[in-house]
Amino acid sequence: MTFNLEYNSERPLMIIPEYGRHIQKLVDHCVGLETKEERNKMAKAIVDVMGNLQPHLRDVPDFKHKLWDQLHIMSDFRLDADSCYETPSKEELQEKPEPLNYPKSASKYRFYGNNIQIMIDTALTWEAGEMKDALVYTIANHMKKCFLSWNKDTVEDAVIFEHLFELSEGTFDLRNSEEPLSETKDLLKNRRNQGNKGYKGKSQNHKNRKR
Repeated sequence: MTFNLEYNSERPLMIIPEYGRHIQKLVDHCVGLETKEERNKMAKAIVDVMGNLQPHLRDVPDFKHKLWDQLHIMSDFRLDADSCYETPSKEELQEKPEPLNYPKSASKYRFYGNNIQIMIDTALTWEAGEMKDALVYTIANHMKKCFLSWNKDTVEDAVIFEHLFELSEGTFDLRNSEEPLSETKDLLKNRRNQGNKGYKGKSQNHKNRKR
């Protein structure tokens, strides 16, 4: 007695393996049907089966469109059947996407983060006045706090003012200012208090769950 064993290495490549080989065989059979009426009927049945095999696609907007696109892909775009959606082209799917621009970082002072640069750019658009001056000092204090998160020892106000001058391209010049920024110990104390507050909140939630 002889057995005709079919090894996976000898089988045709499955285009979308998630649907299994039986669905791929159904698609190949549908492509070979003689009349368009038969192809339309079988194509709709295959799409229904594909939807049952991938129930998570029902949460995807317009999931039927996605199933029909996958059906055409599995047929290597050889299926001639009518659907409610435009048939995708092989060239469109194989087209290479445009290269993405490298994200712009906050200059060489990465420890400040991108938000500081956004705040500075926003302040540049404000009209001159007390509100703008207050905003600039708020930004400088926040820069000092960010700096201390990176270097936990200390930092001179002159360093922060120099960095602010550079990041604002020379617009905000506080280098000769006599008004000091917040004390290092106060900034570190506020940061520790915020951290402890978050820790206590987590502990309280943990106790509540135990109850």
